[in-house]
Parts: sequence; C-alpha cells; structure tokens
Amino acid sequence: MRAAAGFTGRANSTLTCGDPGVPIPRALAAAEEFARAHGIKPTAHVVRDSAHEQAIADAGWRVDLDHPGGAESLVMTGPLAKFADGTVESRDLPGWWELTAGSEVTPAIRHVLGTGRVCFAGVEENGTVVAAVRGAVVQDVLHVARLAVRPEHRRRGLATRLMGGLAGWGLAESATTCVLQVAEHNTAAIRLYEELGCSEHHRYRYWVPAVS
Repeated sequence: MRAAAGFTGRANSTLTCGDPGVPIPRALAAAEEFARAHGIKPTAHVVRDSAHEQAIADAGWRVDLDHPGGAESLVMTGPLAKFADGTVESRDLPGWWELTAGSEVTPAIRHVLGTGRVCFAGVEENGTVVAAVRGAVVQDVLHVARLAVRPEHRRRGLATRLMGGLAGWGLAESATTCVLQVAEHNTAAIRLYEELGCSEHHRYRYWVPAVS
C-alpha cells in the first residue's frame, strides 16, 4: 500500500500482486482504510488478466475509467545495450521539474522522483529545458519515467537522444535492462520505445470501489 499525497497513480495505490494472506474483500477493505488514513482515493493497481482481477471485480470494484493517465497502461522492457548512445549528466534544474511535474513541486513530488539512485536528464536551449527524462536504477534494472518534450520542440529526435544517454548512464550504474510504463493511448511513445527495442511485458489498470 503506497501513499504520496496524490502524486502519480502508482505511488498512491495498493499493488495487488502476490498473496495478501487474507480473503480479497478483506485485503481491499484494508486498502480503503489505508487510503482514507492518508487522504487519497482508494485505488488498486491490478495487472490485467491476473489471478486477482476477477476476485477484485467480484468484490465490487471497477476499472477507474476517469484516471488522468488513462484506464490502461503497458509495461515495456528492453535491453539497454541496444539503444545506449553515450551518457547523460544528472542535473537538478528548476526547468526540469517544471516540465516533468508541473509548476508546483511539492515535497511529495521530490520524494517520489528523487529517492534512490536517480538521474535527472534534460536538454537545454537558450536557458530553457525543452526535453527531460528521469531514470532510477534498482538492482540491474533502469526504471524510466517522466519523459517529456515541449510541443514546439518535438519531432527533432530529442526523446531518442535522451533515452540513448539515459541508457548509457544506466549501463554505467550496472543496469542491463530498462522498464517503463506508458498509457495505451500514447501510440507515439509506444512506437518510440518499440524502435528502441522495447516490447510489452504486461498491462495494468487501476481499480476503485464501485460505490465510494
């Protein structure tokens, strides 16, 4: 069960992999209680077609069709060596946070994005961060998140450039594989990641109580 003042779905939901050790309705009730205690929306992070999905539906929960990032996301993986191109420097620039997280950078946002072995990579032009991405290495896996390019700077290869540099940084940190999440409707991003050698591993959806 995770809470981070509402910043990102993953950081504010209960992961439903594995055996909760109690019946599913009791586990979901505990998730609701946890959410209320932390002032967040009760949410379950559910792998699509997993063993628990039907039981969660039977307990009266539904897919959160109103989730800001979309109802369903792909988790994609790929080998870093295939698209690594140089490396990038981690720089905590004010413009990086504005582009990837919005104008108000709260302590919760800094905690979610800044904890662990992380890299804040960006492309600056005329003092403005025009493209950015965040990477975090856990064991031998590079977790990629918050890839963003300002609309007026797209279709120039900046996303590919950043991903290549981040992969190089990950290799230097002893990572061999990357993992990332992307909304199913973001076809441009999915195509980019496929071109870099990533493929779909599984999909997940957020579920919420049908009656709140």
